Order: sequence, then structure tokens, then C-alpha cells
Amino acid sequence: MTTSSDVIDDAPKANNDTPVSATLGGEKKGSVEQFALLLFIVVPFLALLAAVPLAWGWGVSWLDLGLMVFFYYLGCHGVTIGFHRYFTHGSFKAKRPLRIALAIAGSLAVEGPLVRWVADHRRHHKFSDAEGDPHSPWRFGETLPALIKGLWWAHIAWMFDEERTPQDKYAPDLIKDPAIRAISRQFILWTVLSLALPALIGGLATMSWWGAFTGFFWGSLVRVALLHHVTWSINSICHAVGKRPFKSRDKSGNVWWLAVLSCGESWHNLHHADPTSARHGVMRGQLDSSARIIRWFEAFGWAYDVRWPSRSRIDSRRNTGQDGSQPRKESAEAA
Repeated sequence: MTTSSDVIDDAPKANNDTPVSATLGGEKKGSVEQFALLLFIVVPFLALLAAVPLAWGWGVSWLDLGLMVFFYYLGCHGVTIGFHRYFTHGSFKAKRPLRIALAIAGSLAVEGPLVRWVADHRRHHKFSDAEGDPHSPWRFGETLPALIKGLWWAHIAWMFDEERTPQDKYAPDLIKDPAIRAISRQFILWTVLSLALPALIGGLATMSWWGAFTGFFWGSLVRVALLHHVTWSINSICHAVGKRPFKSRDKSGNVWWLAVLSCGESWHNLHHADPTSARHGVMRGQLDSSARIIRWFEAFGWAYDVRWPSRSRIDSRRNTGQDGSQPRKESAEAA
């Protein structure tokens, strides 16, 4: 079962002697920020819609595909390993260089400042699918019309809510870290870098403006749109459908067809049953690339005190007789 201690107390600890800074970005979203948010949702989405006819008519180069895939999985793992499993839940401890690298890699996903992302997600776990959850698809009820409205809310609309999660309440440990606080405040810089790098690489590789344009189109716009909607699907789809082989106090489910694109995040039921687990896909055949990379970090000595789930820990969270699914009998050391 998810408890508030799983969400906040297990996060990386900060020096208590360091004064907490004021909330980063203010307590409410202003009209300028909401307009910018709208642009970052609509423009990449239009590029995603245009991608299919453009690829059909003009084709897409291996360079453009490579840029899209590389920056997609760089940002995706930055969010899943860094923002989520490390900064939010403290699934492992990291040496200082890795801590900084994960903060920057997650910021390149263009999903908002680190501290705000963590605060929102910790609040989500504290009130998951109940009053207080910032993005539950069950917000408006359980009838079909209410669920359709709730899915839209959980996927996109919640981000336009004027009220923000109190960051000094939900992420004080991150605010107290000067380097992490700086990276979070420099979100616009990381966004510009994330959008500019594919264009720069594409232009230099082809020595043409057209190469820069197609690099930007595929490696920046299409990549950001795809990653955004996959991430948002964890909030919406994975809390509305999917198998639930583990005990949790919410409606989180496992959605297999999102596993590769979400870097293992769509094994969402286990995550809510055991939030601090470094591996989410614990059953046979459940691909979890984030857990595999954490394993590599551990092997190199960059990560330590990793919270791999033991067989007894997994079995204790089994929801026997619910959907016939059987959890994997091995521990996550197989990750």
C-alpha cells in the first residue's frame, strides 16, 4: 500500500541546516506561463500529426530517426530514472555527478522544472485517485461520461490548473540543494538546449539548412510531442485500465503496450504498490529499461543502496485471485 512516508520520507535527504528557499516559480500559474504551456502542447502535437504525411511524401532520413530516438530515450530515462525513481522516491542513492546528470537529462524532456515535477508527483502519490490528487482520471466520477472527462483532465487539462503544488511542502529536500535548485530554475535554458541540439547536429552533419530543419522537426518537435503524450498516458491510461496483480489503494494498472515507449513506467500497478522499488516490471517478460540502466549505474559504482524488490517483498504485495496474473518469482536482481 502507498503511504505518505513512501513518497516523502524516503526521498534523498538534505542538509537540515540549509534554509529553505521561497517556492520556485510562485504559488499560481500566470497567464504568460499558461500561454507558453499551450504552445508547448499544441506546436509539437501539430508536428506529430504532420509527421506521417511528411514521412510518406518526402521520407525521413536515418539521421533524423537517430536524432529522434536518441533524444527521446535520453529525456525519457532522465525522467523515469532521475525525476521519478531517484528524486521523487529515493529508489537508490547516487554519486554527486550522476545526481547532476540525471537532473539535466530529465530537464531535457521538457516536462517542467525538476522541483515542480517532483512536488506534483509526490502529491499524486499521497492522494492517488482520491481528493487532492492533481491528475486522477476518476476526478469527476465513475460513469462513462465522467471517465472520458477525467481522462482528458488527467492527460492534459490538469496542467492548466492555476493552483500549484506547494513545493516547499512536497520537495523541501530538493529546494535545499543549491545545484538542484539552480537546474530547476534554469528550465528555460535546458528547454532551448533540448530543442536546439537536434537542429544543430542535423545541420552540421549535412552541412545544410534543410538538415537543420529536418533535425529540428523530427529530433525536437516530433520527439517532444511523442514523449509528452507517453508520459501523460501514465497519468491517464494507466490509472483507468490495465491489470492489477498487486495491492494498491488506487486504480493504477499495468499497460503492457506502453512499456517500451515509457521505459518501464507503464508497469504502474507495482509502482503504486511499492513506490520506492527501483524496478517496476517485476513479472516475467515485463521489460523495464530504466531498471536495467540503474543496474548498470550500480555496477559502475555510480548508484548504491538500490532498492531492488526481493521475492518476499513482491509476494507480500500480491493481489491474489484478482486477474489471474502471477508475479515473477525471481527478485529484481534479474533486471
